[in-house]
Amino acid sequence: MKKKWLALLMCGAMAASMGVSVYADEEADAAEAEATAVTTVGPEDGTHFELWTFVDLHNEFYAKMVEEWNELNPDKQLNVTFSTYPYGDMHNKLMMSLQAGSGAPDICDIEIGQFPNYTGVDCPLYDLTDALAPYEDTMVQSRLDVYSKEDGTRVGVPTHVGATVMYWNAEIFEEYGLDYKSVKTWDDYTALGEQLKEASNGEVYLTSVDTGGVDWMWIAMAEYGEDWTGGPGGTPNVQLESVEKMMTMQQQWLNDGIAMISTDGHTDTDGCRVPISEGKIASFPKAMWYMSRFTGYEAMKTLEGKFDITTVPVFEEGQKCSVGIGGTGTVVTNECENPELAAEWLAWAKCSPEGEAHIWADLGFDVCNTALWSDEEFAYDESNIYNTFFRVKPYEVLNELAEADAIGTVYTTSASPTINDYMCTTTLNYVFEDGMDVAEALQDAQDYIDMELS
Repeated sequence: MKKKWLALLMCGAMAASMGVSVYADEEADAAEAEATAVTTVGPEDGTHFELWTFVDLHNEFYAKMVEEWNELNPDKQLNVTFSTYPYGDMHNKLMMSLQAGSGAPDICDIEIGQFPNYTGVDCPLYDLTDALAPYEDTMVQSRLDVYSKEDGTRVGVPTHVGATVMYWNAEIFEEYGLDYKSVKTWDDYTALGEQLKEASNGEVYLTSVDTGGVDWMWIAMAEYGEDWTGGPGGTPNVQLESVEKMMTMQQQWLNDGIAMISTDGHTDTDGCRVPISEGKIASFPKAMWYMSRFTGYEAMKTLEGKFDITTVPVFEEGQKCSVGIGGTGTVVTNECENPELAAEWLAWAKCSPEGEAHIWADLGFDVCNTALWSDEEFAYDESNIYNTFFRVKPYEVLNELAEADAIGTVYTTSASPTINDYMCTTTLNYVFEDGMDVAEALQDAQDYIDMELS
């Protein structure tokens, strides 16, 4: 079991080529990882829990939820120590601690791409099914499913939907007299790009193409109802019609000069936020959690009132036009001495109206509790910065997606790290940087994935 888990964390090919064992060094590095921030909230005589995450803002949210819980539950007082670690350090430290049977926190965030590493045989996570039962009927089921074992046992609590939408610099299109609101299909979008290139003398790009992220591929797969992981228990296959069509279209955009390659590989980087803030990239698809980038970075704050949000174009009308991307599942580990209380608090903190209010207002995430999406006070309150920063109230778009049942699902499985790593380090660069034939590049990727997962 130990070697199986270790293999998920390390590059076996590198170790083999060096002819050395790296297991001991990996364990040592994980054990020595130090938190970048540690805080404790709650009375000293409360039930004590340790909680780890890799995002400071998450711990600030959890701290508020501990304080609110303690006010509402005088007979169940909590005292929680929050530790923030760098992303890789935290996941490695968690894995090693669970393997060793000691040193793991009671509660921990796990990024969605890492989650399958913890849900296999001898899953070290506490069953949260009963704790989530009071909220199950109003939660987005696909978000609960991705943090569950194959038998449906809930072992993680979601943070957001991560519904993908289209971000438009409306001011740019208005300046050139172009109508972005009429775009329904990718053909429409391409035509708009050609018009923008001509109108701006090539100084403004319609969008940017990622070489270090697979969001565009997820959108395409959701639109065609495909999934390169094969889903739970399925066979990975990247040679899908949806993926090939998206990559071919993007390659043509680059060739025609209506798109640029995303600075530093993808849209969610400091490098790519520069051309966005400077008005050189006019639109892009991204999950709704990207709204926080507009309010959290100084350069992006200047775009207030300039950006609009709509649904994403589709290849064929009638297709689903969104997909849940990214996420963090929060778990209770099998080392927790009072898992029932930890689970009760965690489910309340992230699924109740009280918790979802903070997730929306403080973190800017589209919440998983659908009962709140049409709640006027919750969703459309103009004291919320996201309801005034953009030209549309975000939940108007989210409700449009919900009414049309337009949010597709692409699974994260144990094959996901292999697929994502090769696509982002090799395949996308072959196609977009080097101009390699798309079908040939996907065959190369499939050969590599088959070899790695065999």
